[in-house]
Amino acid sequence: MKKIFTMFVVSAGLVTTFGASESSAHSSTYTIEKGDTLSEIAVSHNVSVGDLKEWNNLKSTVIYPNQKLTISEAKEYTVQKGDSLYKIAKIHNVSIADLMAKNNLTSTVIFPNQKFIVESTKTSTAQVTKTSVAKPAITKASKKVETPSRSTSENAVKEFTVTATAYTAYCNGCIGITKTGINLRENPDLKVIAVDPTVIKLGTKVHVEGYGYAIAGDIGGAIKGNKIDVFIPTKSEALNWGRKQVKIKILD
Repeated sequence: MKKIFTMFVVSAGLVTTFGASESSAHSSTYTIEKGDTLSEIAVSHNVSVGDLKEWNNLKSTVIYPNQKLTISEAKEYTVQKGDSLYKIAKIHNVSIADLMAKNNLTSTVIFPNQKFIVESTKTSTAQVTKTSVAKPAITKASKKVETPSRSTSENAVKEFTVTATAYTAYCNGCIGITKTGINLRENPDLKVIAVDPTVIKLGTKVHVEGYGYAIAGDIGGAIKGNKIDVFIPTKSEALNWGRKQVKIKILD
């Protein structure tokens, strides 16, 4: 059976800001323990001492046990009608996987008026010169992204037949990162399809016959017109998929 392996590329583009739905949100905090230093806390949370001083209005690096420090400045985004997780991730310059992990999402299905915590726009620019053993970050470990699930509130707005082939995250030259920033090597159970963006927009939720509910999250050089490439974790399964005609539903 013939197979198509898609070369992944990382998108560096940004989309235009939409809506006025960003607002300040909860900032993560850290309670200082005996023996902590500002430089240790900065290193363990991957920020600079300067950021910590700015976020906490500190005039010096002197800190005290039980003092609470703001560790990051996050923002809250309210989902607007017509939004997709892809759009939100792109406008805040984060990956879909990071956005899902940060908000404990187990599906790419989103709804208007949902509130998301998005990454801080601040980045660390200073180098910590003091040598110290970094304390482990207090934040919870990121969850793996799971396969998009069906939503009873979704309707198919369009249905047509496409030619479907399969690809993996381990083809020659592949890095496992989709056009929309999804790390397929870290999330092998996520269902993603490569599309021609002029036919199916990136970020669109779809249902593919014989594959299930998925997200249009990638592109491919050979994927033009009514063709798609479905992501399958292993090479043997991708070969077994082969090339077939399937019905695809574009979901609302």
